[in-house]
Amino acid sequence: MQLKSFPHSKLICLMVLLMCSISSWGQRKDDSTADPYSEARKIVEDLGKIVAPNGVQESYETSIGGLKQWVYVRGQDRSNPIILFVHGGPASPMAPVSWTFQRPLEECFTVVHYDQRAAGKTYAANDTTKLGATLAIAQYVNDAIDVAEFIKKKYGKDKVVLIGHSWGTIVGMKAALKRPDLFYAYVGIGQVINTRDNEEVSFRYALEQATAHKNEAALKELRSIAPYPGNQPITRERIIIARKWPQYYGGLSAYRDESSYYFQAPLLSPLYTRQDVAAVDQGSLFTLGRVLPEFLAVDFKPVTSFPIPVFMFMGRHDYTTPSEPTAAWLSKLKAPLKKGVWFEHSAHLIPMEEPGKLLVTLLNEIRPLATKQTSGGVKSKH
Repeated sequence: MQLKSFPHSKLICLMVLLMCSISSWGQRKDDSTADPYSEARKIVEDLGKIVAPNGVQESYETSIGGLKQWVYVRGQDRSNPIILFVHGGPASPMAPVSWTFQRPLEECFTVVHYDQRAAGKTYAANDTTKLGATLAIAQYVNDAIDVAEFIKKKYGKDKVVLIGHSWGTIVGMKAALKRPDLFYAYVGIGQVINTRDNEEVSFRYALEQATAHKNEAALKELRSIAPYPGNQPITRERIIIARKWPQYYGGLSAYRDESSYYFQAPLLSPLYTRQDVAAVDQGSLFTLGRVLPEFLAVDFKPVTSFPIPVFMFMGRHDYTTPSEPTAAWLSKLKAPLKKGVWFEHSAHLIPMEEPGKLLVTLLNEIRPLATKQTSGGVKSKH
């Protein structure tokens, strides 16, 4: 079993071990050529059009954290609870991929995405001269809080449901801990608990798979960085190797050695032009090196209690942000309500891999918390 051709720019983005390889999004023909996706994009746009009288379908810039940040709001009924989705990456916006899974959710929730600072359309909308100095986790957290307050006020809600994915779980969890009053519940998808633990679990999985498949090319590369992460610095070169093989063995998309459906999806998004897709590349390269040192130090293991209901959606095959450390952390956590939900046929991309189970779980577990359908309060499940 040999690795298919993997562009170097794609490997660089894989090193962040979260939402990976967005650089492939922007590798298209020159903009002077005809757009081969334009007609298909019109069909997707027409299919997704919100026509319900009380629906909402808006995309706009607004001032968040001293920047113009792009916000996307969709739902069939404004009276539904709001989900605020904090995307991964870093700088890997979910908005241009949301068309692949989100329409059923929009019948029961109003779903809000935003392109974080230096991500996608937000990157393109701002002068980058001073932007790099602001790329710190604390600032991303403050941005998420500001977005929550903004949409809560604009759409007349008391609170919102907060969902973080991958890198977004770092931002989302910190936002929930800092301002629990804003949120009905926190949902982590591909949750990061401790970066070094994730690296160790992911590397071990890759070594086991490469050994089982007698993949000498993989074994040679993996052994060149062993023990990993070990006591050596986690350099870009080591991360590139450590990310490549777990994802090749289904750790990004379950049962797949590549995830073209995800990387190509923005080309059909009505929310993004070809220039916007290219801006994802630019924002990713702008962001990675600036946030990597802080990201590598992330550790939520000392957090032993949570102020609001907390749910972890865990892909059984996720070796991009492995679920094993998340399950262990959750088992010891004290919270008003907590629950771990396993997605047996997913790796890291749960919304696209098991959208039906995602919808059912959000309906059964999360929506009642936001519509006050529970009685007698919520019971703790420790």
